[in-house]
Amino acid sequence: MRQVVLDTETTGLEPKEGHRIIEIGCVELIDRRLTDRRFHFYINPERAIEKEAVQVHGIDNQFLADKPLFAEIVDGFIEFIEDSEVIIHNAPFDVGFINAELDRLDGRYGKLEDHCRVLDTLQLARRKHPGQRNSLDALCKRYQIDNSHRDLHGALLDAEILARVYLAMTGGQISLYQDDETGTGLQATPARKHTLMNQRFDLKRITCPPDEYQAHQKRLQDIDKNSGGNCLWLRQRS
Repeated sequence: MRQVVLDTETTGLEPKEGHRIIEIGCVELIDRRLTDRRFHFYINPERAIEKEAVQVHGIDNQFLADKPLFAEIVDGFIEFIEDSEVIIHNAPFDVGFINAELDRLDGRYGKLEDHCRVLDTLQLARRKHPGQRNSLDALCKRYQIDNSHRDLHGALLDAEILARVYLAMTGGQISLYQDDETGTGLQATPARKHTLMNQRFDLKRITCPPDEYQAHQKRLQDIDKNSGGNCLWLRQRS
């Protein structure tokens, strides 16, 4: 299962008023493990950035003057998200901006939804925590995700944080393997896989009583519901 966690920064709030994307950041999840693959670009919007937006993300037109146009990075972007499930917090905002950029390219690329499925973690959080604050910062606090390094918004940084929030919110760990210094989820290396596959363990088989088994099944169903039908344990049994 391949998922892409995505975030953007923009010149303003409304694409219908001509506002544009200035940064796009994506990280990859494979089978609910954060890999080291990233897609990240700053983009020249060919227009002024609103002062209020600069206060949010700290990106100004001078910094973007020599950056590529969206048309120059679109092929790589489409290739990165193709046939994946794209995870976005407050998806209508980012999807609206991405589709506005795609529309400017004479419709050659269609809509974002033509290339991937979209999961909105804000809607997921609202179903899971009704009546509570469900901003990315609030979810970080609720799930004890460290975002102390997030002084300003940034597309790649926010995508990485959202990946950890999503995994915590849907009942899974970030990765079986962790880098002790950075805490970044990494895929298992071939050497690690070889070691694990060739080890022999004398494991004692323990059966659980019926009430504990039922509690376990209910937990799996909860994970499946909260993750939009992506509980790997249930999928492996089918």
